[in-house]
Amino acid sequence: MSVSNQPHLPIENQILAALSEAEYQRLVPYLERVELSVKQILYKANEPITHVYFPHQAIVSLICIQKDGSTIEAGIVSNDGMVGIPVIWGSNTTNTTAFVQIAGSSMMMKTGLLQAEFNRGGKLQSLLLGYTHELFTQVTQTLACNSLHTIERRLARWLLFIADRVQSDTFVLTQEYIAKMLGCRRTSVTEVAGRLSRAGVISYKRGAIVILNRSGLEDISCECYFMIKGEYARLLGVPSSMLSKMGAGGR
Repeated sequence: MSVSNQPHLPIENQILAALSEAEYQRLVPYLERVELSVKQILYKANEPITHVYFPHQAIVSLICIQKDGSTIEAGIVSNDGMVGIPVIWGSNTTNTTAFVQIAGSSMMMKTGLLQAEFNRGGKLQSLLLGYTHELFTQVTQTLACNSLHTIERRLARWLLFIADRVQSDTFVLTQEYIAKMLGCRRTSVTEVAGRLSRAGVISYKRGAIVILNRSGLEDISCECYFMIKGEYARLLGVPSSMLSKMGAGGR
């Protein structure tokens, strides 16, 4: 992870971008711009969360790891939120591990400083509380999805969710990684991805995924994608159709 003390660069995280100028400037001395790399662990389950992160282009998975090493993704954090949300609840540990899924930049801040600013009761507090609701919706709906829906529907939902977060229909993710996030076997991902490819919905070669037919992928996806997207749109106060088209904010 590389670090730059240049928080004055454009802010693409939606929480930081929504702050008043006065509140943002109060945070500036404590913010560090960092480059997060793929597979980087930002914190581990049941270990102290020393820093929080406000992603720009980076996407971070919140994963549950079992004793046998098996994993499943509980939630995703992108430029809409903050990695390390348990610290605002008064806890510096959690049962998930924060794992960088897609590389990119982020703002980083020490946990204690974030907690102090949160306790001031300003705009940052209300934004983080609102994001907590969004993340809770995502995690609970993902739990239902993983329990009730087929791998094909789950994969379609997951690909749409990632595409919305990276603002692109093209991204690089291996089948092994996708299997770990969905909590299934790699062979199952290979089989389902093959069917989607033959149907002309996606192209998948050497880890490069291209969504060729978004409406077709939405038809295959379960209702969980639309429920999460709709709740996110409600919290932002924008039509859900705009979410996949929204660029990152800036300051």
